[in-house]
Amino acid sequence: MQEIQTQRVPTGISSLDPILDGGIPPGTMTLLFGEMGAGHYEFVYSSTVNSLSCMVKPGETGKVCPTGIVYVTFTRLEADVRHEIAQSFHGDGVTEEIPAIRFEDLSYLYFDRSIVPDTWYSKSDTLARLQKRSEHANIFLRLTQIFDAVEPGSMVVLDSITELATQSIMQNLWNDLAGFLRGLQRFAKTKNLIVYLLLSKGIIEPAREIELEDIADAVFLFRWEESTGSRRQRIMYFEKFRGVMPHLEEHDLVKFAVRISTTGGFEVSNIRMVI
Repeated sequence: MQEIQTQRVPTGISSLDPILDGGIPPGTMTLLFGEMGAGHYEFVYSSTVNSLSCMVKPGETGKVCPTGIVYVTFTRLEADVRHEIAQSFHGDGVTEEIPAIRFEDLSYLYFDRSIVPDTWYSKSDTLARLQKRSEHANIFLRLTQIFDAVEPGSMVVLDSITELATQSIMQNLWNDLAGFLRGLQRFAKTKNLIVYLLLSKGIIEPAREIELEDIADAVFLFRWEESTGSRRQRIMYFEKFRGVMPHLEEHDLVKFAVRISTTGGFEVSNIRMVI
């Protein structure tokens, strides 16, 4: 147990991992909570691509790499996400590595109770769609099946909790969502999973945002701030990080300026000291 507690799984962001003593503890469910365009998607794209590199060449890195990467989408097309990741980086081998990500598209369950026509989100015939829905019953059951099947030590991205939250509020299923995430927070530790939850700020009520923050092990907040010359600057905060926060507070490493480039992806730069 002591060995597991001291292990770190790299985020894949070279400018951030040394600050975290090598990365994130196995079994951590992290909420990436961001304002529009502030960098939470770029964070997860960078982490995903660089973690793939770690998996392909584990002997060269000498790090505890994820055993697999699963990317779950609820409304977005797999091809769209793959294209966006590829367009975000111009590094060698990025295009070849992206296919190693395993995608789970749950749009057929997300849109099932909406006014969106079946033909807009599925190419299957009506019988096949009905059979698939009956097999998985609802979105939370299907998510449970996905997590049960992932290999221990995997990285799993849920893109995005915003979509689940808004739908859960409209259908009075908020308690189901909160309960599922609380269970997932526990389950992630039994399989040493790294789980990223993407949440856009300002779409659901603040009280519900706080509830989701309370459930997660770690909360990374991405926001915009005005910098010198009235230029907007992306900033990342560690709002919460169970088991790691004391180390960060001790060294006043809680607030960072962020840079996003096509060569390095998401980068922490100009560490901001908390006064």
